[in-house]
Amino acid sequence: MRERKRRKVMMEKVMVIGAGQMGSGIAQVCAQAGYHVLLNDLKEDFIERGLGIINKNLSRQVEKGRMNEEQKDQVLSNITASTTLNDASNVDIVIEAAVENMKVKTNIFAELDKIAPQHTILASNTSSLPITEIAAATNRPDQVIGMHFMNPVPVMKLVEIIRGLATADEVYKKIEEMTKTLNKIPVEVNDFPGFVSNRVLMPMINEAIYTLYEGVASKEAIDEVMKLGMNHPMGPLTLADFIGLDTCLYIMETLHEGFGDDKYRPCPLLRKYVKAGWLGRKAGRGFYEYN
Repeated sequence: MRERKRRKVMMEKVMVIGAGQMGSGIAQVCAQAGYHVLLNDLKEDFIERGLGIINKNLSRQVEKGRMNEEQKDQVLSNITASTTLNDASNVDIVIEAAVENMKVKTNIFAELDKIAPQHTILASNTSSLPITEIAAATNRPDQVIGMHFMNPVPVMKLVEIIRGLATADEVYKKIEEMTKTLNKIPVEVNDFPGFVSNRVLMPMINEAIYTLYEGVASKEAIDEVMKLGMNHPMGPLTLADFIGLDTCLYIMETLHEGFGDDKYRPCPLLRKYVKAGWLGRKAGRGFYEYN
């Protein structure tokens, strides 16, 4: 009976939890694709900030001639503010983009499981945490899945789709189809720490930090080698600042704990910078200084 009901439901209403950089970007691409979006966060101030980011992104598209003012207004009208998880009682999918912390995420998913309709798919934008463990906080593990968008969401094409141990094939197919409607490219990934993207990327960034820590080269030289020698658009230390050094550290700790392998041990310099509050671009200072 449950399977029959799920097949009849169209994906139209989306709740995005977390109005930060990732959440606002996910809300924007969903709204641009014509979905009705609830942008949820703890406080109205956080949502206003997220809507400001979306408005700025869309205004830039208007300036470049990629959309007109009417289209911009239509996208914004597809987004409604929400400060309570109870609003999940009338959505078809929830995409959680809250802080990268297992306890926070499992608490959210346990609440959503009580509130959301039976057919609702619960997705997480986690960049490294196990989907299977998040799903275990619910009574619908077959309807829990990972949707790992890349930053900045409106620009980057990739979405890693991560199956938990119990994720149903039908749920995967729906998320794959939805991802394509967002003008993104879905790639199926199994549930291992860091998935593919961060399991490969973060150790490279961590090793770049080690080369700085050990005095192998200056930060500028390290970034130049990777840009000019490896054709990377951005050096690893600049990229770490862009991602956030606290996020880099958390992902490295997740990899280290998940695999139990010292090759994932976070560089002491990374820990020192995070403790100093030098978190990168968002804090005004990381490996580089930002005005």
